[in-house]
Amino acid sequence: RADAGIVITASHNPYDDNGIKFFRSDGYKLDDTIEAQIEELVFSGNIETVRSTATQIGKAVRIDDALGRYIEYAKSSIPKGLTLEGMRIVVDCAHGAAYKSTPCVLRELGAEVIVYGNQPDGTNINRNCGSMYPELMCQAVRDHGAHLGIAHDGDADRVLLCDENGVLIDGDDILMIAAADMLSQGQLAGKTVVATVMSNAGLDHAVRALGGNVIRTSVGDKNVIDEMVRNGYNLGGEQSGHMIFRDYGTTGDGLVCALQILRIMKTRDAKLSELAHCWSRFPQVITNIKVREKKPFEEMDGLLALVQTAELAVEKDGGRLLLRYSGTEPKARLLMEGRDRQILDHWSLQIAEQIKRHVGA
Repeated sequence: RADAGIVITASHNPYDDNGIKFFRSDGYKLDDTIEAQIEELVFSGNIETVRSTATQIGKAVRIDDALGRYIEYAKSSIPKGLTLEGMRIVVDCAHGAAYKSTPCVLRELGAEVIVYGNQPDGTNINRNCGSMYPELMCQAVRDHGAHLGIAHDGDADRVLLCDENGVLIDGDDILMIAAADMLSQGQLAGKTVVATVMSNAGLDHAVRALGGNVIRTSVGDKNVIDEMVRNGYNLGGEQSGHMIFRDYGTTGDGLVCALQILRIMKTRDAKLSELAHCWSRFPQVITNIKVREKKPFEEMDGLLALVQTAELAVEKDGGRLLLRYSGTEPKARLLMEGRDRQILDHWSLQIAEQIKRHVGA
């Protein structure tokens, strides 16, 4: 109905990190090239010279029942008649966008809901709560004897869960649970899951064992969605909790994702801990190295040779190595996975020390 959409959000960060997300008329995020053009227009100062006529400006319309519309949309993503009666659910809304919608939907479906992070004041969003602090949700589930916990970030495009024992269920777990269910019903498009380079290598092995496939993209939900759209896939996500069920929407949606997992629990009459046992993750070592500059890795004497040797050591065992700079912080990020934790620890330490010698902060 609209030509574009704008969301002001800091995502999972503090309120003073607010930025702007643009969406196209079809509900997908703008292409990077167009976003770059908008940034150039704003930061060059030329935007001050733009003058549109009244007919070009369009009109603003307030939608008074946006919340009600969204609630009905979210409920439509699960079968009519499915009930959550008898379930006790802890929800941490991060004092953000989902502070009304998620508790409301769960209660309308019959669940008993215990809510945290539902008193936004404009500045407390994501502050020591939500998906960046999942230990609060996990402890609350244990304290209240709940069946599961749900934790959103501020704009609720991501979700993390925990099982009835208070054990964290991250994006990789959610992807695997959903993939196993969709594969069993012939509903996984192309029998393919789209994940990022940060997802655990155990995901690939588990999905392949069920007759499916995993395709990896660069970090970022936009990269996941672009791959899904390009090849017609309908399930993708990130370890951090951005989950895209493309049969129901064009973006990550924490509530819709949580409802899909609840549907699987109810239809299979299974606890979340039982569903999560459908795969085993490889041991993973993530090392963040503070740097004073982001010097190309290939310009650091001996580093690439060391990385190649480490890669050979872990790939023999079905593992992998990923080295990159953070896009938002002065850090180099090293991820190593494999079946032998001692090998991972050894090579992670060697590579980190080499980087520190060259550009350590």
